[in-house]
Amino acid sequence: MGAECCAPAESDNTAGPEEREQGPERLWQVRELQFAVLAGALLLAAWLTGRAGAEAPRTVLDLSAVAVGASTFVPAAVRNLFRHRHIGVGTLMTIAAIGALALGQFFEAAMLGMLFSIAEGLEHYAVVRTRRGLRALLDLVPDTASVLRDGREMQLSPDNLVLGDVMLLRPGQRAATDGVISTGRTSLDLSAVTGESMPVEAGPGEAVYAGAINGGGAIEVRVTALAKDSSLARIVHIVEEAQERKGAGQRLADRLAKPLVPGIVILSALIAGLGAVLGDPLLWLERALVVLVAASPCALAIAVPLTVVSAIGAASRTGALVKGGLALEQLGTVHTVALDKTGTMTRNEPRVIGTLTAHGATEVQVLRLAAALEVRSEHPLAAAIIAAAGTDVAKATNVSAVVGHGLRGDVDGSQVRLGRPGFIEPAHLTEEVERLQGRGATVVLVERDDVLLGAIAVRDELRAEAADTVRELRRLGVKVAMLTGDNTRTARALAEAAGIDDVRADLRPEDKAALITELRARVGRGGVAMVGDGINDAPALATADVGIAMGAMGTDVAIETADAALMGEDLRHLPQLLRHARRSRRIMLQNIGMSLAIIAALIPLAAFGVLGLATVVFIHELAEVLIIANAIRAAKATPLPDATAFAPAVRQATPGSPASNEAVMAAAGGGASESDEGCCDRCSADSGATSTTPKGDLLLITARVETAPLPSSKSLAAPGSGAGCCPGCATDQAFEVKQGTLVPIQPSSDTRNS
Repeated sequence: MGAECCAPAESDNTAGPEEREQGPERLWQVRELQFAVLAGALLLAAWLTGRAGAEAPRTVLDLSAVAVGASTFVPAAVRNLFRHRHIGVGTLMTIAAIGALALGQFFEAAMLGMLFSIAEGLEHYAVVRTRRGLRALLDLVPDTASVLRDGREMQLSPDNLVLGDVMLLRPGQRAATDGVISTGRTSLDLSAVTGESMPVEAGPGEAVYAGAINGGGAIEVRVTALAKDSSLARIVHIVEEAQERKGAGQRLADRLAKPLVPGIVILSALIAGLGAVLGDPLLWLERALVVLVAASPCALAIAVPLTVVSAIGAASRTGALVKGGLALEQLGTVHTVALDKTGTMTRNEPRVIGTLTAHGATEVQVLRLAAALEVRSEHPLAAAIIAAAGTDVAKATNVSAVVGHGLRGDVDGSQVRLGRPGFIEPAHLTEEVERLQGRGATVVLVERDDVLLGAIAVRDELRAEAADTVRELRRLGVKVAMLTGDNTRTARALAEAAGIDDVRADLRPEDKAALITELRARVGRGGVAMVGDGINDAPALATADVGIAMGAMGTDVAIETADAALMGEDLRHLPQLLRHARRSRRIMLQNIGMSLAIIAALIPLAAFGVLGLATVVFIHELAEVLIIANAIRAAKATPLPDATAFAPAVRQATPGSPASNEAVMAAAGGGASESDEGCCDRCSADSGATSTTPKGDLLLITARVETAPLPSSKSLAAPGSGAGCCPGCATDQAFEVKQGTLVPIQPSSDTRNS
């Protein structure tokens, strides 16, 4: 690597990432260090020989040491000077070595070659080790894959897999490439790819990514991507390309380093020339050579690139892709984060929690007509409505979208409209619609031939870690806003549970982009980050100082759209990434400052003869080693704590039993549902960490509760009680809290399904 490390333009950059990554696996295998050790041994022998009074052998040994040390950078410097007309740091060191030899300072010339080789060898090893750490992700792919072909099981190299092959994945085995489960159910460990420790349950039709560990039973996986095109391979390729993209700090270092090199040559020539006229020519020539070494910007040239390579590689190992030095530096300056609601703040698993009917229509009719139109839609809520309708879905024709409002089409000879309040007036259902929206549900109205038939309430639960993430962002001094196309009442209910005060609702994609522009103008100091799904939020992601795609594993569009991508589904990756970026940016600035300070200090000391050539070389190269060590600190990234911190505890209470603080809060309606049955919307609007599920005469209370005063009286009611409980949350029994005790209450006769 030699001199070209310090001056990128001196290197041959035609090699691909894989070629550049190839290098020594051990420190003693680094070529520059091997030559430096040999040069050091020759220098020691020369010193001992000189002590013995044998001057001729000492001179031969000194010159041998010069030849060995200089061989690591002189050939490359000369080649690049004549081939590319480029003067780099290697050129400066070559001039200094030749000048020292001309002045008869053989020992100093040998010291220069040896120390410069040591610094370059350490830099080479640091860069290669960092790149190899990234490509080690590819080692997660097994050497062979079990494949079922023609009814037989065979072992194939991942490179020989073809689309449509069926891989047999036994417990404990890793997936060789991406695929979809065709048979079996299991839990998948994606920690090496997404940085999340909790296994993911998966079954037929669900995706499996290269490097995933099968933690359950045997499954059959249909191959959907060649090994070279797998998600894991794409991640490595994207990050390697990103490491080459320069941020503001690196461009600053380059702008300083490039003119500095020829400037140093001119300065040294002036010192030598003026000294020759005004004083002792040999003395000032020597000082000019010392200045040449003192001012060389080798440390400045590597201050940022090595930090960027280390930081981006570390981020990728914890489930975050950062696409270049510019994105890394911008992440380090973020002081405002705008979070999209659907799929970012919520689980992106919407489900129908209730249906309202009007004008004699039934639930089945309302769901059937809504599903008929939603079949043609890609809206996030469409799948939930279709699933709720089951197989009884009517056929719709002439379906068209009214952007930002809903759908219209023909079903069974009638014109049907489906959409949000405002596009369709809720009429006498207004109060019920507002109540559902206030509990965090999105309400879709259904109209046939201008007659309102009903409303469907769909809810996408808040992520369990959302509130903790918002608190952590605030600890970092980051302002948080939530953007959504949903209605204001629904948005505020979810934002309140997450602890977000700044809520912007009823936004179209272009509105979000305009709002990001407004935030950037208002924030002034620091950047604005937009976190979204990378597809629907593409305009806002592009407008923000840095766009971050959430849950991007397996989503090419998201990865390509954003400046950074969180591969997993755990929102806690966001503050972790910002913290890592801030630390990396501090390291960059430290390195730049240290490099400039050393140059500024050494030049006058060298010019006035306070420091000699050997001393300056030693200080200069020692500083470079310190900067390399500091840059490597950016390679450290702390993994997320175990997600079981968010797992609920389960308790049971019977009528008349004392209610603890946790139990009272749960019964009083705290928390989003963690059970299959679902939880009361009123409950989940109050707190994001508890759920209650009555089971016959027992109330199953699931809670992770923060300290709070006991509520005096608040009810959890069964469906049809009129007390505001969603269907499926309870069976036929409800409880209320009286003086710290759970007491059963009777359902009312109001049978509206709300």
